[in-house]
Amino acid sequence: MEKNKIVNCHAHVFTGDHVPSYLAKTFLPWPLYYLLPLSPLVKLFRFWYDGPYKLQFQPFFKKCRRNLYHVKIFIIRSAILSTLRTIVGLWLTVSVFYIIFYSLEDPRAQERNWISTLYKILEKLIIIPDSLLGKVFIVLCLIAFYKPGRNFLLFLFSKIWSFLGVFTGSESKKLAKRYLNLVRFALYDKQFKIFGRLKGQYPKGTGFILLPMDMEYMEAGGLKKGNQYSDQMAQLAVIKENNKDIAFPFVFAEPRRIRAEGISHFDFDIIEEKVVLKECFIKEYIENYGFSGFKIYPALGYYPFDETLLPLWKYAADAGLPILTHCIRGTIFYRGTKKKEWDYHPLFVESIEEDVYKSMLLPGIKNSDFINNFTHPLNYLCLLDSNLLKRLVVKAKDDRIRAIFGYDKESDILKYDLSHLKLCFGHYGGDDEWLKYLESDRYDHSNQLAKHPSTGIIFTETVDGKPADGKIEQLWKHADWYSIISSIMLQYDNVYADLSYIIHSEQIQPLLKQTLLNEDLRKKILFGTDFYVVRNHRSEKDMLAGILKNLTEEDFDQIARINPELFLKNNI
Repeated sequence: MEKNKIVNCHAHVFTGDHVPSYLAKTFLPWPLYYLLPLSPLVKLFRFWYDGPYKLQFQPFFKKCRRNLYHVKIFIIRSAILSTLRTIVGLWLTVSVFYIIFYSLEDPRAQERNWISTLYKILEKLIIIPDSLLGKVFIVLCLIAFYKPGRNFLLFLFSKIWSFLGVFTGSESKKLAKRYLNLVRFALYDKQFKIFGRLKGQYPKGTGFILLPMDMEYMEAGGLKKGNQYSDQMAQLAVIKENNKDIAFPFVFAEPRRIRAEGISHFDFDIIEEKVVLKECFIKEYIENYGFSGFKIYPALGYYPFDETLLPLWKYAADAGLPILTHCIRGTIFYRGTKKKEWDYHPLFVESIEEDVYKSMLLPGIKNSDFINNFTHPLNYLCLLDSNLLKRLVVKAKDDRIRAIFGYDKESDILKYDLSHLKLCFGHYGGDDEWLKYLESDRYDHSNQLAKHPSTGIIFTETVDGKPADGKIEQLWKHADWYSIISSIMLQYDNVYADLSYIIHSEQIQPLLKQTLLNEDLRKKILFGTDFYVVRNHRSEKDMLAGILKNLTEEDFDQIARINPELFLKNNI
């Protein structure tokens, strides 16, 4: 029997042009983040690959390389010249070290420091030039001609980088890696070129879920004309047209764009109690171009249960269209200031004193902290749980919301809900949350999967079935996301999670094998890599080879062939 095709359920092909320039905002204080814009780095990288990089393939360059080799080997084979080369190299290394040290040294210490005294002696001997140009020339000579000195310089900068990490924090280092990753693929100004790099690393016929990003509302700078979200989507439509059997692009659902662009972006009628799309941007891409689902990224500054999204989720649930959500702590998130309405959770409550509950305080102040309030997996219970959804419907400003869900005020019930919503937690909460689960041996909620493998954590009730108003608060603050997501997957038929990004980590592999032993969970896990975001860890080929080594063929086929087919199936 012929197997289904492999499907990578989480990949990106957007270019550096689709990313706002000031990702360094909130990592660096104002106005320093303006000194580190992304777009000039992208342009510089493209200039390098379009110009100087190509020189190595020219005939004259090959001749120069041959001649340079003969000079180098002649020096190495001559004892005198080899010794002289070593002496000059050491001189260059010492000179560069003192140039760097003196530039970083506290001027108040320069008169009494013995290193500064030695520096002045070397300067008098004309070993170190006075001019900036001369110093730069010495550094370049060291980099170009003396490998041990070059390695020393790299070592020195790596230590400086580690030292700076103490002050800027690990998040800034992650951001720098994200910058480098975007720049790595910056030479590709078209998405189809990046897509070609992706599919070239997989067996022929492999499918890919392609996830766009709409970052225009994250307050990290605007995008230039020709590189906006609509342009990104138009390129994806071309990829879909040319790769109908293997490209499964999604549409990004951004509530602020829907509100800003109105019915031109998302418009609908309610016909026979169903959401029916009218002519609009979303209908064009879903029903006309055949896009396969929706992508959301709450860390950009919104809840997945935003009122603007509820009609879209009802349409998606009834049509069997999947929604893939970002669910991991990361470096791409809202860069503006925290809004007043974000101080408390819109639905969840916390215990103030015995039998007294108020809206749950969300005290994070730093962006990297409070954006996790949007990403938290418990937010999705507000869609999946009919009682929580009812609270959203009742307080909705748009009367159509109540009509869509058949809310009857007199009986206070919903005729329709979203318990059948097809949802995938991208990144399965993050590898840090998987490790937290393994370490949480004394926290009872983290042991519920072992105690109750068919249900996991019961979220809103006690063990004897009584309402537990304060339970969500405890889970929000203390439970690991692996346990929460796995429990939601067990309790709702159409909820999945993918392994994107975390798949690079060898540390999660034992728990992944254990998770696949659960007959219910193994049907809900999807193979995905997070190309190209994960490239700073491992290549696609390396991760594919690694997962094939760590899993049995049966397990791999389940998550990469069988489950994706069910996930993508819809009734459009």
